[in-house]
Amino acid sequence: MSKIKYKFNTKSLTYEKVTVPLRKRIWQALSYLATGLVFATITILLAYEYLDSPKEKQLQREIAELTLQYELLNTRMSEAIEVLDDIQDRDNNIYRTIFEADSIPESIRKAGFGGVDRYKKLQGFNNSDLMIETTKKLDRISKQLYIQSKSFDEVVKLVKGKEQLLASIPAIQPISNEDLRHQPSGFGWRTHPIYKTPEFHPGMDFAAPQGTEIYSTGDGTIERADALAQGYGNHVVINHGYGYKTLYGHMVKFVVRPGQKVKRGQLIGYVGSTGLSTAPHVHYEVMKNGEKMNPINYYYNDLTPEQYQKLIELSSQSSQSFD
Repeated sequence: MSKIKYKFNTKSLTYEKVTVPLRKRIWQALSYLATGLVFATITILLAYEYLDSPKEKQLQREIAELTLQYELLNTRMSEAIEVLDDIQDRDNNIYRTIFEADSIPESIRKAGFGGVDRYKKLQGFNNSDLMIETTKKLDRISKQLYIQSKSFDEVVKLVKGKEQLLASIPAIQPISNEDLRHQPSGFGWRTHPIYKTPEFHPGMDFAAPQGTEIYSTGDGTIERADALAQGYGNHVVINHGYGYKTLYGHMVKFVVRPGQKVKRGQLIGYVGSTGLSTAPHVHYEVMKNGEKMNPINYYYNDLTPEQYQKLIELSSQSSQSFD
C-alpha cells in the first residue's frame, strides 16, 4: 500500500494531502516502462553479440566440421587429379603411341567451363572460396574422366583393329620349311634361269617337290586364282587389307576361288612348275601399298632366330632364280 504524502501550506500553516493527477501518474509509469525496455534491449543485444546460445554453439560445431570435410575433400581431389594426370600422360605417350593414334591435346583435356556465373550461387558465404575451389576441382575431374573414358573406348577399338592387323600381315613362310632343306632363291638381282641375264627378282623362290602344300601367310581375301598373268602360271593373289597383298606362283593347282576368305596357315594350293619355271617351286611375293617388299622380313612367326639367320644366308647365296 502506497504511503500518503502531505505538504505544508505556508499560507494556511496547515498540512495538505498531496494528490497526483492521473495523467502524470500514467506518464510516470510509461517512463519507467520505456527505461526498462531500453535497458532490456541493450542487455539482449549484448547477450546476442557476445554470448552464444546452445543452438548457435551446435551450429558452429557443425560448420567447423563441414569446413574440415571440405578441406579434406579438396586434398583428396588434388591427389585424384595427380593420378588422373598420370593416366592421361600414359594414355597419350604409351597407349595411343603404340596404336599410332594422335594424342589428345592438353587444351581439350583441361579446358575450362563456360559461363562467368557458373559458381555465382556459392558466393557471399564465409567459406565461399573453399566451396568454389572444391566445386571447380570436382568439375575438372568429371570432365577429364569423361574425356579419358572416351579415349579408352577409342583405344579398345584400336586394340581390336590391331589384332586383326596382326592376323592379316604376312608372317609365315608359304610352305613348311622349318628344317630349310629346300634352298630358297632370294629377293634382289639374280640371273634369269632361261635368258641368263641379270634381272631383278621381286620375291623368293622355295624349291620343293611337286605337290607340296602351299599355305596363306596371313588372313585375307582371295583376289586372284588363275593362270592369266604372264610367267606366273597357276597363281593366287591374296588381299590381306591394310595395304598388304601376297602372290603365290607356279602352282600345279590351287584350291581357292576369288572372293574366298582365308586364314593364316590355310591350304591354298600345291607346288608345281607351271608358267615360266625351270623346276618345281613356289614363287612368293609380298606387296605393301603396291610396292614389292623383301619377303625375308615377313617370316617372324614360324622360325627361331637361328633358322631365320640361316634362311637369310641361303637366300643371299643363291645366284639364280627358278623363274
